[in-house]
Amino acid sequence: MVLLSNIFAIFLQALATKLGTVSGLNLAEACRAFLPRWISYVFYFMAEAAIIATDIAEVIGTAIALNLLIPQILLVAGCAFSILEVMAILFFYNPNGAMKGLRIFEFSVMILVLAVVVCFCVQLSLIRDTSVGEVFQGYLPSAILIEQRALYQACGILGATVMPHSLYLGSGIVRARLSNKTYMPSLAAIRHSLKYSVAELVISLFTFALFVNSAILIVAGASLFGTPGAKEADLFGIHALLSFSIAPAAGTVFALALLFSGMSAGIVCTIAGQMVSEGALNWKMKPWLRRLVTRSISILPSIVIAAAVGREGLDAALNGSQVALSVVLPFVTAPLIYFTSVNKYMTVRLGMARYGVHGGWGEDERGRWDPGVGSEASSITGLPGRARSWLRVNDGADRAGIRMANSWWVAVFGIFVWVNITVMNVANLVSLGEGT
Repeated sequence: MVLLSNIFAIFLQALATKLGTVSGLNLAEACRAFLPRWISYVFYFMAEAAIIATDIAEVIGTAIALNLLIPQILLVAGCAFSILEVMAILFFYNPNGAMKGLRIFEFSVMILVLAVVVCFCVQLSLIRDTSVGEVFQGYLPSAILIEQRALYQACGILGATVMPHSLYLGSGIVRARLSNKTYMPSLAAIRHSLKYSVAELVISLFTFALFVNSAILIVAGASLFGTPGAKEADLFGIHALLSFSIAPAAGTVFALALLFSGMSAGIVCTIAGQMVSEGALNWKMKPWLRRLVTRSISILPSIVIAAAVGREGLDAALNGSQVALSVVLPFVTAPLIYFTSVNKYMTVRLGMARYGVHGGWGEDERGRWDPGVGSEASSITGLPGRARSWLRVNDGADRAGIRMANSWWVAVFGIFVWVNITVMNVANLVSLGEGT
């Protein structure tokens, strides 16, 4: 399931990158611009639910990691700490500002991800009596997946790997490189950027993401399988079992990996929340205040869970939050696959400037593309100038352009992916409802 989830993630992230690069809009902005308002609101609430579910998992994971490393730090205090570390690093993130701050943010996240990779490399080096064949056999489909408990865990792996909020982020973060509004991407620039963005995406997900997700299961399977209490072990129990079955250092490395992954994922989730609220609702607030509100809304359920149940029940909350992400996936992926498969939204007009200095580009009286013209082309208020100008230009069917919608086989594969995700979640919900 790990390999299949990574394949789905690569495909969907590639579509998100394509949407942002070709249309100039992130997924939230596209839903607001091109869909009926009530449908856009439904997708918005689903996205917010996914962000809250993600933050619950990451904040609880960070709090548990701090408690494992420093037992004197209570779980509630660990949850509160996650606000400070996220706000500190998000201070450097401003996609419309100088590139220096953006690079500091990128390197901060990169260091955290590398730290997670290093921790799991150390853990893998401590494993004994496990063959390469047994490891690769774990990537093959198994009939065990149709069992209710296995299906529940498979949906959790799917939700934790694809992550709905990452699709919003992937469609929007490609524009940060074009923060200089005087640069007008040509068709050649769009194709060049799209090609290298997708290549970078495939390499990163097939190396770092697949390695970390696989390492988690390999370490757990090799060290915990057949161990008394392993089946009912939560994160605290896994830490104790790793320390006992492998080495005391393995437990410490596990806690560090949990801490670094929680910090990096929490940061990314907060940025995705910004994009969703700004794109879907035109939520205008000061950047630091918006980040604080977004993070606080997401962190309150985590503090309540930590204070109410303590260690007991946290494992169920973590697994449940990942399954909730999987349930939201069909609602997030449907508009993404639709937008990228329709030429109306994926056509680059020849000579069209897609980013302007004064909030939009359109035709002047001589028929030339000029900044500032057509910035009020759409009756949809609050959309970026690029969206209003895009709507005005693309409403003309007679204007020449290059169609960049998905080919028929990509569209068919997208439908196949969506159907698989939907069927898995429906089957899981039915099994849970029947109590089987």
